[in-house]
Amino acid sequence: MNTTTIFEAERKRLTGVAYRMLGRWSEAEDAVQDAYLRWQAADHRAIEKPAAWLTTVVVRLCLDRMRRAKASREVYVGPWLPEPILTPEGGERREDDADSFAHDLSLGLMLVLERLGPEERAAFILREAFDSSYGEISSALGKNEAAVRQLVSRARERVKAGRPRFRPAPEAHRQLLTEFMSAVAANDASKLIGLFKPDVRFISDGGGKRPAAMRVLNGAAEVAQLILHLAGLKGGPREVKLTMLNGVPSIWAVDGLGHESAMQLDFEGEHIQAIYMVRNPDKLAHLGTLN
Repeated sequence: MNTTTIFEAERKRLTGVAYRMLGRWSEAEDAVQDAYLRWQAADHRAIEKPAAWLTTVVVRLCLDRMRRAKASREVYVGPWLPEPILTPEGGERREDDADSFAHDLSLGLMLVLERLGPEERAAFILREAFDSSYGEISSALGKNEAAVRQLVSRARERVKAGRPRFRPAPEAHRQLLTEFMSAVAANDASKLIGLFKPDVRFISDGGGKRPAAMRVLNGAAEVAQLILHLAGLKGGPREVKLTMLNGVPSIWAVDGLGHESAMQLDFEGEHIQAIYMVRNPDKLAHLGTLN
């Protein structure tokens, strides 16, 4: 097997690691391509385990990118959300293992991962999503196994606390999304509020390039008011439809101004506990116009 074939067999997995670390699909692909250049220049006779070697390179490249991105995040206009993707490598989230992180690429989980420190995030992703051994993670991070176990344990608790406790199955999820869309289409604030938990959160990322809330909103009435305002821009949306993003049922919309949005909802039972809306065109361009 030649070196290019070996790398291509790992590309999908490596891109999955990089996306979970960086939150941007385009940056993940760039990091993996940088790893490919290093792989091509490496002494392959000295590499016993190519997959582990490549994982280490990608993780370290991503850690460097995360540290460099810190300054730009601090001046980002409004809340920051991950970049949604159409075809995650894990496919649709599996309901037979709802607590698993391996098939969960939802924007809600990705946002929780953003709150972890870079090494904590890397350790958690490798262990929980890719089942890497503690020894492999130690090599990737340059830390001893005891330190890695502590990183993973701490991250596991923080992520567990930030995830929804009860999620509907995919069909129920789609039905709840349909009810939400119907309430918005009818401009029915009371129905919309009835779908929300009282402390519902609304996070919208316009990046300073599209109309969006400049802070995280909390509270059913305030969130309903903003959603109906956005939905009513320039005579109402041109298009609204259900799609799959990050393996989760989602909403794709084009508003009256022609601006595109991707939206995901987190449910707790039959009520909405969080809404994530990506409007920054830089984070949607790679999707193209969904048809």
